[in-house]
Amino acid sequence: MKNLILFCDFDGTVTFKDNIIEIMKKFAPKEWVSLKDQVLAEEIPIKDGVGKMFNLLPSSLKEDMTEYVLENAQIRNGFSEFVLYVKEHNIPLYIVSGGIDFFVHPILSPYIEKDFIYCNKGDFSGENVQIRWPHSCDSQCDNGCGCCKPSLLRTLQKDDAFTIVIGDSVTDFQAAKQADFVIARDYLLEKCETLKLPHASFDTFYDVISEIKRVREELK
Repeated sequence: MKNLILFCDFDGTVTFKDNIIEIMKKFAPKEWVSLKDQVLAEEIPIKDGVGKMFNLLPSSLKEDMTEYVLENAQIRNGFSEFVLYVKEHNIPLYIVSGGIDFFVHPILSPYIEKDFIYCNKGDFSGENVQIRWPHSCDSQCDNGCGCCKPSLLRTLQKDDAFTIVIGDSVTDFQAAKQADFVIARDYLLEKCETLKLPHASFDTFYDVISEIKRVREELK
């Protein structure tokens, strides 16, 4: 059977809501809204928009923001069972997230080791928050992604592996076009339907487990 490798989004996928948006709603001045709208309209790169949004926030809010996200982030149903399933079957699972380490790592720590999590980093050493980008675009991507999911796929996927991308948003779209199969919801599902990419929809991670089981049977 062909080996599988899974790349899973975090905000809006593992969690129900986008945690960056939730942080901005709670803590940011109103200027964040126009930056968010420009990102969604693809008028400015994700990297620029997210960087500017967080730069509106004083670094002194770090603990408050972390506590707020940990108290309010809801994990999508079936995620712990999904992680257990892929571990039992030795299927590599990477979390590739446009989120920031100060909330991504604490939320995922009960489930997944840090070595399998790729996200952006928060720098709280200055007056206002700066975002660092350890996983920026490679030479084949010029989208200004921040955490560049297609670049990470190129780095981490094996030649003989069947690649599955799990996600929901504009940040997952370029990676989805590189995948052998996509498990999608929301914006990403609409894009997969429009471009006729091989895909299935999901609402919970129980749906994701069912799709992976089906794919594994087909690859036997």
